[in-house]
Amino acid sequence: MATTGDQQYVDHELLVPEFIERRMYQLQLAGSAKDRDTLVCLPTGLGKTTVSLLVTAERLADVGGKSLLLAPTKPLVQQHADFYREALDIPDDDIVVFTGEVRPDERTELWQSASVVIATPQVVENDLVGSRIDLGNVTHVTFDECHRATGDYAYNYIAERYHQDANDPLVTGMSASPGGDEEEILEVCENLGIENVEVMTEEDSDVDEYTHDTDVEWERVELPDDVLEIRDALNEVVEERLAKLKELGITRKTSADLSETDIKKMRAELQQLIDNDQSEGYQGMSALAEIRKLRTAVTYVETQSVEALRRYFERQRNAAKSSGASKASQRFVSEPKVKEAMRRAEKYDDLHPKYSRARMRIAETLGIENGERVIVFTESRDTAEALTEFLGQHFDTQRFVGQGDKEGSDGMTQKQQQEVLDRFRGGDFEVLVSTSVAEEGLDVPEVDLVLFYEPVPTAIRSIQRKGRTGRQAKGRVAVLLAEDTRDEAYFWISKRREDEMETELRKLKGVADEVEEELDDSQRQLGDFDSGSGGGTEAGDDSGSEVEPGLQAFDASDERDDTAGDKGDSGGDDADERDETETEERAEDESDEGVVAAAEPDDETVEIVADQRELDSTIARDLSTREGVETRLETLSVGDYVLSDRVVVERKSVGDFLDTLTGGDRSMFEQLGDATRHYARPVVILEGDGLYEERNVHPNAIRGALSSLAVDFGASVLRTTGEDDTADLLEVIATREQEADDREVSVHGEKASKTLAEQQEYVVSSIADIGPVTARSLLEEFKTVEAVMTAREDDLLEVQGVGEVTAERIREVVGSDYDR
Repeated sequence: MATTGDQQYVDHELLVPEFIERRMYQLQLAGSAKDRDTLVCLPTGLGKTTVSLLVTAERLADVGGKSLLLAPTKPLVQQHADFYREALDIPDDDIVVFTGEVRPDERTELWQSASVVIATPQVVENDLVGSRIDLGNVTHVTFDECHRATGDYAYNYIAERYHQDANDPLVTGMSASPGGDEEEILEVCENLGIENVEVMTEEDSDVDEYTHDTDVEWERVELPDDVLEIRDALNEVVEERLAKLKELGITRKTSADLSETDIKKMRAELQQLIDNDQSEGYQGMSALAEIRKLRTAVTYVETQSVEALRRYFERQRNAAKSSGASKASQRFVSEPKVKEAMRRAEKYDDLHPKYSRARMRIAETLGIENGERVIVFTESRDTAEALTEFLGQHFDTQRFVGQGDKEGSDGMTQKQQQEVLDRFRGGDFEVLVSTSVAEEGLDVPEVDLVLFYEPVPTAIRSIQRKGRTGRQAKGRVAVLLAEDTRDEAYFWISKRREDEMETELRKLKGVADEVEEELDDSQRQLGDFDSGSGGGTEAGDDSGSEVEPGLQAFDASDERDDTAGDKGDSGGDDADERDETETEERAEDESDEGVVAAAEPDDETVEIVADQRELDSTIARDLSTREGVETRLETLSVGDYVLSDRVVVERKSVGDFLDTLTGGDRSMFEQLGDATRHYARPVVILEGDGLYEERNVHPNAIRGALSSLAVDFGASVLRTTGEDDTADLLEVIATREQEADDREVSVHGEKASKTLAEQQEYVVSSIADIGPVTARSLLEEFKTVEAVMTAREDDLLEVQGVGEVTAERIREVVGSDYDR
């Protein structure tokens, strides 16, 4: 332990001296996490990332290997990288960043030499599926904002591969808000292979001295009559559309006060009608789509502003004019009552009461109370733009939004986001107006006031937003709530869920041993992970129960980096469009062309090349986890999967296949034409059930299309029940081709230019369908393509792999007259 004056710091061989402040609670958490796969639950702003850093330093010093830290957004990845480079006493070049902005081939090279990799999960997922990286020597993985490890999120796949592939795995999950109840927390732990839960709350004595109370003030806002009249006009149309759905027997609802659950139930009822080929289902679905648009407009005028509503109306008008506009969009903008609401919105020139209340609260904080910084959070990009413009007339104000562009609003690049945060931290401006991109994870500076422009209905996001204040001194949070609107409902939902989460965390802290027992049982039952706990700690090891024995080399930690968080770049735009969507895309790789696999497959490994776009399904990920299967990702110009030099697979769901028959889209047949020009054995996989039932298409039309695929294009048409079945079939075909028939995988028709040698091999391999192995033998023997073409049959027989039948076929193809 190092000491400077009254300040104490961590003393460790891989940490920069006198950099990490000593905090006992961080030492205790790190001491436990360095020996077992651990979920670290710690309030926002108290240094979860420092705990992970301490574990990483200890693992690199004791075990060696490589450390991987995953964070959900690019800005958060860069923030962690900056902190690690400051704190770790290793060369900066040994700490690398993996995002979609780094080319795949560069990532492959960087992975080999790096000691610490900090990455977005989508990129690591793609690199694993594409066999560009190997987790074998990764000795520590940190999942930041690990409560995301649910459903189909990339964290789950990476965790499975890590426990399966790593020689000595250790997992640390970090979150300020891991879930709303014990079941959700257990799901996260099971998905990440975590067996130990460490929880500290603000009530713990070691934590208490670093936290301050945060007062939450709920300010009710009364909407003026003009705004209510706009809302009521829109709600009248909602009720008219509900009356139509009631006539169809879809709902008994007549009031415009609908919940999202009501909407989902109606959609399910309508889908049943559509599945039964009843035209009423399509009529009702169109009416429901219109209701959703109307509810979004109501939400804007009630909880956001009339200016935001005007922007929304403008987008709807533009959408209705575009080619292929839906009937719902066209009816929406042509409905007389909606047009009247639009006219009223254009005439309204007063301040929305939330605007004036926001201005007043900010003025009080910055003026009367001598504050320095304020963050205003809003769910809507439209509102963020309008508020920035309005508040900018009174205060130094900047916006902070995600990277996606929207009509009328450019997104912010990662560099622009970082510049704005640096300027805000440096005091260059007073007010930051942000969508949800800044609410979680990013190192946003301490502020005097966090102003919620509207309540948010999720406990996780509410907790994260409040974490922007109250770190160094008593913090203040104000929430604007429009009376008798959806704001009221979100207020009660958020309050209830937040209380439940805090209760669950306290409960989880009190029953950690029981939770761990349950996790042990579930892990054994699921059998998801082949390896035991990282670090090889035996059952009954109580390391971490006391700080010094658990850490030994450690002493302290730091508050400077972690500000917790979850969605980062996501506004959570659900069906009624309340939130803006600014999530990072799954396929962050802009191009995978020309990528070399991290390791060449061995002789007993079956290789399958998947198109980059197939990552939307689980098939490539599933195949990449199978023993004896090596997957590779490329941007294929022909097919979805390549299984050998002669077999290419075009995968279509039953729905997509039927769409080609009903929508006039002939792209599938064009794709098969390309496939037959490049591959001798094209295969079409039709995935799913209901080929003759799903659409109102005559069975003979379907049979005619299938016949065309087989007869006109020479394609084999195979049926599968779903993605799992498709993955099984692909593996079987690839195994038969590569092992039984000794054929290699060769990608034809790719966009990237072939080398001269590859072009020569391609030309020769196409002769009589002899394949690339024999082609290389012939070229090695005769040196040129011309010499191969003119070689006598006796000379051909001298080449390894060429028998009498092959030699005769070559001479027949090369020497016969062309007779069409």
